[in-house]
Amino acid sequence: MDDLSLEVHQGEVFGLLGPNGSGKTTTIRILNGIIKPTSGNVFVNGFDIRTHVDDVKRSTGLLAETPGAYEKLSPIEYLEFIGSLYDVKKELLPDRIDKLLNLFDLQDRSDDLIEGFSKGMRQKVLIAAALIHDPPIIFLDEPTSALDPRSSMVVRDLITDLSVKAKKTVFVSSHILPMMEEVCDRMGIINKGRLVALGTVKEISESTGSANLEEAFIALTGGESRPDLLAWRSSVADA
Repeated sequence: MDDLSLEVHQGEVFGLLGPNGSGKTTTIRILNGIIKPTSGNVFVNGFDIRTHVDDVKRSTGLLAETPGAYEKLSPIEYLEFIGSLYDVKKELLPDRIDKLLNLFDLQDRSDDLIEGFSKGMRQKVLIAAALIHDPPIIFLDEPTSALDPRSSMVVRDLITDLSVKAKKTVFVSSHILPMMEEVCDRMGIINKGRLVALGTVKEISESTGSANLEEAFIALTGGESRPDLLAWRSSVADA
């Protein structure tokens, strides 16, 4: 990261956009205490990430870009395990697990081992795990990756409800621009570790003279020109 400065407001959905390798996942890892920043200050929910990392982790739920799950556990067992790590009250945990499994249509597979699940089904289990302790701040790195259209819609609606109804802060990173336009109150665009835009979709589009977010994204990340997409065939065509 290169002199990145962000302030995310309580109760808003904030989106982070950027090309592959721009620093989105690194930013999320720093904000969750997974890796340490080499300079600067980071505060999450009022806690200094350097001195109160445990408090930060208790305040957040994280769906990582490349998450891992204990494959020899069932969804119920996995959520019970994650809930116990976050000290969710025993009297609350069974009902919360049941409701999360129903939300993601996993109730019929709740006793099956995760190792037999598709990538999309694993993703749903891991989103449920990020919510199990009802944290005030939720980080979702590519939350709709591998999900079918119906499940993607559930996640989009869930993000909105978490912000509007539950007053939670949701930090989302995704390459799916239409979804980001729909759910985000504000967003930042980073390129090569630097923040190149910050604001609403309208503000970012207007600042670049673009008609929409996609055009603005391309303009801000240096993608105005592109090579001949069929240049790789020239040797075949000329043979």
